[in-house]
Amino acid sequence: MKRVLVAIWLTMAWATGAQADGMRIKDITDLGGARDNQLIGYGLVIGLQGTGDSLRNAPFTELSMRSMLERLGVNLEAASARTRNVAAVIVTAHLPAFISPGSRIDITVSSLGDASSLAGGTLILTPLYGGDNQVYAVAQGPLAVSGFAKAGQAESVSQGVPTGGRIPNGAIVERAVPGGFATARHIVLALRNPDFNTATAIADAINRYTKKRYGKSLARERNSREVAVVRPAKITAARFVAAIGTLAVKPDTPARIVLDERSGTIVIGRDVRISTVAVTHGNLTVRITEQPTVSQPEPFSDGETVVVPSTLVDTYEGDGQMAILSGSSLNTLIGGLNRIGLKPSGIIAILQAIKSAGALQAELIVQ
Repeated sequence: MKRVLVAIWLTMAWATGAQADGMRIKDITDLGGARDNQLIGYGLVIGLQGTGDSLRNAPFTELSMRSMLERLGVNLEAASARTRNVAAVIVTAHLPAFISPGSRIDITVSSLGDASSLAGGTLILTPLYGGDNQVYAVAQGPLAVSGFAKAGQAESVSQGVPTGGRIPNGAIVERAVPGGFATARHIVLALRNPDFNTATAIADAINRYTKKRYGKSLARERNSREVAVVRPAKITAARFVAAIGTLAVKPDTPARIVLDERSGTIVIGRDVRISTVAVTHGNLTVRITEQPTVSQPEPFSDGETVVVPSTLVDTYEGDGQMAILSGSSLNTLIGGLNRIGLKPSGIIAILQAIKSAGALQAELIVQ
């Protein structure tokens, strides 16, 4: 028990220290214009153990296989293919920013036809296209499939998704995404959580650094999402971004409560406040019990034995406690909700009612 308390205390002390010191700019912003690009391709997986597409139900698989073999010099015009060792797949990948030709990226392979499993298969040479229909990478290699599916005559068992897999470092980048980051004079920092106070704090922190280092202010907040920075002439863009990325700021967050009714999760922001309200919450329980009885006819009569339904309905309403909530701080709010002794579903209902009453001074998000 002592170890648990010590661990919790250390965690709280670390979180308090991190909040006091602030967060690094590179941890709360993204570099404008530097983003991943999505790639997609269509290919074939071969080498399956009879778990591939049935060519009768997936004619595109047969057409793709014939086209591939014709490119390899094999003519199948007069022959009919009945193999179950081939599957048509869709290949997807993310092309990171600033990646150069020759680098390798991970790919995801998903079945397109009626294949039952891709385990043991190998993806053959597949070009990956970007949104501009240009080839940016080429994928090939053996699949790593975590799921499996086995079936007998009367029973089947499966685990995971056997019709999808990954190939780590399975694609080679053939083309770099065009960009002018190295020669850009203006650098844009995009906030991951937009906020005007955070944007101005980032601009002020950068200006303090640039005034001391270069003798002038170079940052200016555009709006709640973007901070524009002018790159000095005698330093590379990469080195300048690395320098300002380590500057610490204290990000500001809006007063917000997130409720997930399915899982009962409640997340309350630090700046949430509740005006003084009186709250009561009681539980009404309705219990219905079926107790059918058998009715038998009199002796030597022409009656029949029948089952007569009998239903007992019982209601119980728990004691409702009236409590006064006044959230001057997060600890006060949580303490007031805990004093009522509610389950997460009850707390969610109360928070929604307080919001409807206009006493919740925060944004309420229900997922």
